[in-house]
Amino acid sequence: MRTVIPMKTSGLARMERNWGILFALPAILGFLLFSLGPIVASLYFSLTNWQIGSNVAFVGIDNYKEIFASDPFFKKSAFVTTYYALGSVPLVLILAFFVAMLLNQNIKGLSWFRTIYYLPVVVPSVASSMLWLWLYNPDFGLFNLALRQFGLPTSMWIYDEATVIPSIIIMSTWGIGNGMIIFLAGLKGIPTHLYEAVEVDGGNAFRKLIHVTVPLMTPTIFFNLIMSLIGAFQVFNQAYIMTEGGPNDSSLFYVYYLYRTAFTETKIGYASALAWILFFVVMILTFIVFKTSRKWVYYEGDQRR
Repeated sequence: MRTVIPMKTSGLARMERNWGILFALPAILGFLLFSLGPIVASLYFSLTNWQIGSNVAFVGIDNYKEIFASDPFFKKSAFVTTYYALGSVPLVLILAFFVAMLLNQNIKGLSWFRTIYYLPVVVPSVASSMLWLWLYNPDFGLFNLALRQFGLPTSMWIYDEATVIPSIIIMSTWGIGNGMIIFLAGLKGIPTHLYEAVEVDGGNAFRKLIHVTVPLMTPTIFFNLIMSLIGAFQVFNQAYIMTEGGPNDSSLFYVYYLYRTAFTETKIGYASALAWILFFVVMILTFIVFKTSRKWVYYEGDQRR
């Protein structure tokens, strides 16, 4: 009869655990020092009147009271950002979904078309903003040149209070590549036999879209909606590079106002309070979308439907 000698696994397991902690330590320290630490610090600073070059004094919720009660720039930036989000999010989602459906067809040169539509995403945002700044130039910009060729009235685009936000909303379509790729991946996962079943029943392309494509794409639409919503409330580069919040604060986006408060006016405590308000607004909107998703997002195999 053979004698089985038990292996000393406890020492080996302890050594593996220690090595695992050691290798994960840079990521853990990075999170604590560069993510969690600044988050906690900003919460504390939001309760102070800290301004660069002055002493820090605890003021409680006075910053929040001032923001909601007597800060006209807060109301203006909140309105501008909401206006932009309501316009850009649906437009980007619809256009990205439409382009993804086009790129899901079996046509010649499809890889080139996919590259062309995704290329603007990899272009630096500063370069994109400078390009659109030239396109929107009221004197020699390409858009007004095209309008003149067709005998249509020209526009001041980002240089007019009435058209600056619609112009930036149009510019947001430049970045549909990320959403388009995700939609395209979702379309590739739809079983072809479902489309064949619709054809057998005499359904046309519209029936396929309504009864097969859209229901099975709702999880992907849900994901892109969340990401687009968060991104819309964090828009910054357009105001910083193209308009500087003008004209007459008509493009004073919330994050740009936060930046201006922190690094131009050096009111770090006040800017931290603005940042936490934005955090809670985005969190509440995300929670609402998650709660309402049960009514319109379809998951295959969901027994509740």
